[in-house]
Formats: sequence, C-alpha cells, structure tokens
Amino acid sequence: MPDTLTGSGSMPANLTRDLADWISGFDRGDLPGNVLGAMRLALLDTIGVGIHGQGEEWTEIARDWAFGATAPDEDDAATVWGESEALLRTSDAAFVNGIAAHAFELDDFCQKLHPGAVVIPAAMAVAEANDRNLGQLLAGIAIGYETMIRLSIALNPNEARLRGWHLTGVCGPQGAAAAASWLMWLGSEQTAWALGLGATQGSGLFAFNADGAMSKRFHPGRAAQSGVMAAELAYRGFSGPTKVLETADGSFLNAFSDHADGAKLLDGLGSRWELRTTNFKPFSCCGSVHAYNDAAIAIRQKLGRAPLPGERVVTGLAKVVDVQCGYPYAPSTSLFAQMSARYCIAVALLDGAVLPDQFTEERMASPDVCELAQRIEIVGDPHLDAIYPAKYPGWVEVHTADGVVREYRDNPSGAHDSPNFNAGLMSKYDALLGDKGQALKAMILEAPPATPVRSIVQAMAAK
Repeated sequence: MPDTLTGSGSMPANLTRDLADWISGFDRGDLPGNVLGAMRLALLDTIGVGIHGQGEEWTEIARDWAFGATAPDEDDAATVWGESEALLRTSDAAFVNGIAAHAFELDDFCQKLHPGAVVIPAAMAVAEANDRNLGQLLAGIAIGYETMIRLSIALNPNEARLRGWHLTGVCGPQGAAAAASWLMWLGSEQTAWALGLGATQGSGLFAFNADGAMSKRFHPGRAAQSGVMAAELAYRGFSGPTKVLETADGSFLNAFSDHADGAKLLDGLGSRWELRTTNFKPFSCCGSVHAYNDAAIAIRQKLGRAPLPGERVVTGLAKVVDVQCGYPYAPSTSLFAQMSARYCIAVALLDGAVLPDQFTEERMASPDVCELAQRIEIVGDPHLDAIYPAKYPGWVEVHTADGVVREYRDNPSGAHDSPNFNAGLMSKYDALLGDKGQALKAMILEAPPATPVRSIVQAMAAK
C-alpha cells in the first residue's frame, strides 16, 4: 500500500511535516507590513463581534458549561472577553470566545469558512496564558489564518461543502493548533503532532440548516478549543499523526474530498498570503448572501420602494449556495433566517438593511417579509458556479411594469478588495461597541508590538 494517497491533485510526500516546519520556524520579522496591518484589522473585527456576542443565549450556555469544568492552574488561565479576571482554562476560554465571535453571523469569512472566530480566540487565550505580546499574537494569528484557509483551498471547498461539511469546524482545529503551537514555541515535531491531533478532531455538520439549531455557533468554539488542546497535549509529549494530511489510509484531505490537492497548501506559503482574501461582514447573515443583500439594497434605492405585490423577484445562485441557502423560508430561529437567501433578500428589499433588528422574532414572522421571501424565484447560474467561493458573487432582479431592474455584484461590500473595506469595518466596530470600545480600538490598531496581550484583555473589560 502506498504511504501517501493518490488522486486528481498533487500530494507532496511530507505535507504535514513541511507545514509544521514552516510554522515552527516562522520568524515574526518575516511578516509583511500589509499582512501585519490586515491582522490588526482582523483582531479588531473579531474582538468587536466577540464582545457583542457574549450576551447571546448560546454563548451564555457555553459559558455556564465552561465554568462548571475543571478550574485552571495559575499558569493556564485565560479570560472570557469583556470580563475582568482569567477564570477559565485556556482551551475553555477559547471555546466560549469562539462561540461568542460567531454568535450572530458577524464574523469574517473566506473560502467557505470563518477563520477569525476560530484562530483569534485560540491565539488570544494562549497568548494571555503565556504572557506574549501584541506582535507575537499578530504573528500567531497570521500563521493560524494561513493554515486554516489553505487547508480549505486544498480540500476543494465546494466539494467538501456538498458532502455536508461545515469547513469552519473541519479546518478550524488545525488553524487553531498552528497558532497555538507557534505561540507556545513548540518545535517542528511537536507542531506536527499538534496538527495531527487537530486534524483528527476536525468535524462540523451542516445539519443545523434543517431547523436552525445552535450547533453552527458551536463549531468555531469547539475548533478553537480543539486546536489549543492539541498544542497543549503535544507540548506534554502526546503524539499525533505526522502524516495526517497525506497518508493513504485515513488522511484528512482524502476523508473530506475526492479531489483534494495538497500542493495548494504549500504553494507560495510564506510569500503569497491567502489570508489577504478574508472578507468582513457588514450584514449579520451568511457571507454567501452578502452580495445579494448589496444588490437588493441597490434595487430598493433605484426604485425608491420595495417590490410591489405581483412583481417578480428573481435571483441566481451558485449550486453550493442554493444547497446551503436556497431552501423555502418559514419563520423559525434567527439562524434559519440568517442562512436563508430568500429571507435576507426580502428584508434587504423591504428594510434596506440586514442587521440584528431584521432578526427579531417579530420581524422574522411579519407577513410582508414572509410573503416576499416565499415568492422569490431562484435559478441556477453557471457563471456563479465558476467563481464561487474564490469570490462571493450574486445578482437580484425585480420585474416591474416598466422593465427589469437588475443588480449584479462580483463580490460583497465587505470584500477584501473593496475600496471601503477599512472604513466599513471601523464603522461596524463603532456601531457594535460605541464609545466604550474606543480605547480598545486605539490599542489594537496603534499599540507597539511589545504591548502585553494581558493589557489588551484588561482593556476589553472596560465599561
């Protein structure tokens, strides 16, 4: 039997160890300035949505569970974001903060996953517990983002998603393990073990879409927790499979896709940063429908009104987006509405917004929204299939008596290459945290690299 799997894509023979070598040998001084800046923005965005998400029901449930677990040692303690004391084990703090960061569909996204809600809670907890500084934290975050995103690309994310996998839960443990391993100064062998232990925990099923269950919120928290635990176990000598990505029997890449290409994981690693393609969310819903929100809001502005009864509303979806978001709409949970293309387009056309106020029980059940959402027509679009999820495109049409009003977006307004990316992200952060978040904002964006992470954690508790 061959040592490494074969398939339609290339599979380097020492893929796991090569990745571990890059992680463990990474020099913070090799981090380009544009990547460093991108990670400051990612940290700001994720902390903002994570603090905002602490009050959601699912976050409070996770917090209650975590505080009922084993108490931390003095050298293994981290903080729930927004609180004043480090009262949880590092892995459990990562778990709670990961759920909070994904609590209301406001966290960043690219390549069919949410890197910020996994990597940043894991990296923050490890950096706090190990007394690292801001510069070290940003490097660890960059390593985790890059590992997680490249794994999704190597898997062939559309194929893995159509098998029913939520890639945040699948690739997240390895992204978190990569960040945690670097921040714990693990050597190459221990880092390979941590990647192996992270990969064997990779999971996350899209079954939450059937009834809007809380499990989607669980996935990034669990992935962050799993990655931290993997690094901590590896540090203690618990071995993980060092060929977990490429072995013929039971490899990570083979398990989730028939057309994985492991070479994409290493191609340009350290010189071409895929994390630069990460998008932020100006809308509190599934990232795959953001371009549709933009298009629908633009149509509302053109018409000066919402669609009238009897006017056709048509939208084109890529196959993966149709499977994921094209289901018939009926009032249920907020997640069920946040994942629904029909619902999000409807409220964008009616309200000109797709924000938390659009996901109250009253609005989700209101007759005007339900009527419009239920009559939106969905059609397939090969053009969208060809470019998704490298881009997140979408279009909407409203057929009026005077003709068809159509809006197409190649990427959403929160896309990484949007000219308003920085301004939009800042505006979102300010809307979430207001005046109380300004000192924290300045610290994350402007503080020197030597700033202790613990001082940032303390600033997060300021009211």
